[in-house]
Amino acid sequence: MAMGTVHKWLTHFTDTKKCNNILVPPASKEQQSIYFLQYHRPVYQRCHLSMNGCREGQHQYSRTRNPVGTIETKTLAPVASPAMAMYSLNMAISELESEAPFGTSSGIVRVQVPIEEQVEAIDWLLSQNHLLLPRCFFFGRKQYSPCCNGEEKLVSVAGVGSAVFFSQPHPFSYWDWISIRRFLSERCPLIRAYGAIRFNAKAKVSSEWLAFGSFYFMIPQVEFNELEGGSMLTITIAWDNNLSWSWENAINALQETLRNVSSSIVKFPKQTPPTLISSSHNIPSKVDWDLAVNGALQMIKRNDSLLTKVVLARSTRVVPTADIDPLAWLSCLKVEGENAYQFLLQPPNAPAFIGNTPEQLFHRKCLHITSEALAGTRARGASQALDCQIELDLLTSPKDDIEFTIVRDTIRRKLEAVCEKVVIKPEKMIRKLPRIQHLYSQLSGRLRSEEDEVNIIQFHYRML
Repeated sequence: MAMGTVHKWLTHFTDTKKCNNILVPPASKEQQSIYFLQYHRPVYQRCHLSMNGCREGQHQYSRTRNPVGTIETKTLAPVASPAMAMYSLNMAISELESEAPFGTSSGIVRVQVPIEEQVEAIDWLLSQNHLLLPRCFFFGRKQYSPCCNGEEKLVSVAGVGSAVFFSQPHPFSYWDWISIRRFLSERCPLIRAYGAIRFNAKAKVSSEWLAFGSFYFMIPQVEFNELEGGSMLTITIAWDNNLSWSWENAINALQETLRNVSSSIVKFPKQTPPTLISSSHNIPSKVDWDLAVNGALQMIKRNDSLLTKVVLARSTRVVPTADIDPLAWLSCLKVEGENAYQFLLQPPNAPAFIGNTPEQLFHRKCLHITSEALAGTRARGASQALDCQIELDLLTSPKDDIEFTIVRDTIRRKLEAVCEKVVIKPEKMIRKLPRIQHLYSQLSGRLRSEEDEVNIIQFHYRML
């Protein structure tokens, strides 16, 4: 059986060198984030072997603080289909294996094959559902469709296996950030790390999150890119002798993964098979929830209280009568999630974590950073007139204005601590989504230094 629980956290790193792009889609009221327990992929595979790019006491080892010795992207000739792309990649690996062309003790190499046929990345990932490998999926909002060097715009990314992953039980730190960015470069903008960070790394970890650690990021070993005018199949090889993972280890692990990757792609229907709910319960219960809400209200009402806003959360565990494939559910979110991020993250032999959110924590390019304040919620109206009436009610609501102002001003103060100047534009407007609408504002600034990005990451996850 499958079990679903509402939860939230996600980050996506890319280009963390001199010129940087970072997407951090957060949790919010309108986000749908679910992890799946007891969902069984049909064929058993042995435990996936890979390199952990984070090591305990990282700051004590200067050799694992510097950028890796080789960072390179190789583009092969375009082909007509995913099957032909797989053949090209296997031939390229054979050449790399026989020549061992890189003389450095550490590195990361991406080999990519453009495909003329346009295939959805989520269909490719669904076709790999027989593998018990770590996997990820990322679909960006419509208005942010990154492209590189004038090439076709990237729509979504799916990956299986990890060329290198990053995970530790301790809270995400500056040295963990260094561990990730040393494998990334502006010269290879499509080598990216996808992952997640816990809200409160010091709190007790529930069983479903144990495999994620305090944070979990991965650079996919085999990756499928959905482009606006085509597709691309890629492999990534990462090695570091100082982390006890040689070039030979990386090549052997990649070949093992590729032997199980399917190049036969089936277009799956974007709908979840009907199922019944066997059981459902909330944690905390309604009684405990009411007590927590009333307790928070009493604290806010005290004359000497510094408390103005409290965010309470609970999880809902739903057990259906039949297994629900998390990817099938995600594909349904993708259909409904217009102008939103969809994501999936699943470490090896672990539950799947999926989500759907329109909100972006922050985006950085070079030292320029933007963030968003999103708060206050109303449903969309059944008619244009009713929708406008609801919009006006949200814009003029004192309660919602207070809630929104707290969020916007908190983000502004945190950005001011690390930015030369912070601009808020617009101050407040309505952002409409298919089912709901929110109060919205965008904040932008220029970081004083690249390292301040770590402070932004830590701040945003503490405030959620």
